[in-house]
Amino acid sequence: MAATEQPPRTGDGGPGERVGHAVEQVGHVVEQAGQAVGQAVDDIGTYIRSQREGAQVSLRQLARAAGVSNPYLSQVERGLRKPSAEILQQIAKGLRISAEALYVKAGILEEKPASAVTDAVLADPGLTERQKQVLLDIYQSFRREHDSSPPEE
Repeated sequence: MAATEQPPRTGDGGPGERVGHAVEQVGHVVEQAGQAVGQAVDDIGTYIRSQREGAQVSLRQLARAAGVSNPYLSQVERGLRKPSAEILQQIAKGLRISAEALYVKAGILEEKPASAVTDAVLADPGLTERQKQVLLDIYQSFRREHDSSPPEE
């Protein structure tokens, strides 16, 4: 066989073929991760817009409250930008909703199992973030106390 000739491919799963297959699999995983990140950005933007509209706050008012420009907030809502955790916190404060909820939607935090009480407290627009946190801390301390006490007979 001459130095420039390639050996015929036999499909025997040799090292070159296995590496090629592994590279292809990694490419698929990277593509799926990119799609998931894109979906998270779209989801957070849609969620922010729905919360803003539900609170009857204009884009301009929310942008001012969050300390960002109108165009930037518009791009976030349309899924063109992914806001930082700090910006999400300011947006949450402007909407009077839980920053944690926005972090979960943005993929910054993992969603932890909640209860109906937790959901109700977090969804209450009449409470400040501080009030919500205090209520949840008290509720969780009662739950821990109940879970650690011996059963009554």
